[in-house]
Amino acid sequence: VVALISLSFGGAVGLMFLMLGCALPQYNQYWPLFVLFFYILSPIPYCIARRLVDDTDATSNACKELAIFLTTGIVVSAFGLPIVFARAELIYWGACALVLTGNTVIFATILGFFVVFGSNDDFSWQQW
Repeated sequence: VVALISLSFGGAVGLMFLMLGCALPQYNQYWPLFVLFFYILSPIPYCIARRLVDDTDATSNACKELAIFLTTGIVVSAFGLPIVFARAELIYWGACALVLTGNTVIFATILGFFVVFGSNDDFSWQQW
């Protein structure tokens, strides 16, 4: 229960930073909200690979490594998009810093979710 509460608190704090980067009166640009797509897309390759891969083999698996590679690309893109927006002068650098802080918190929360609920015990996310 404590892990679930702390994960939801982390998600709320990360989204708060994202919203502050968009909605503060001095920034007032909502382009950074496009990183929400990356938040949704980031766990999908790993979830698919976990369903397809048998973890009994100790050697490396190409499907799992491809999923980790795609997830890494999605996460790097989520960090790069606000920087590109700031360089193109669509958003201010202060808004970029707030969005990058929100990205760090959200992706740490997503990682924490997989660490806490990723084991194959009675209460795991794989049952969903």
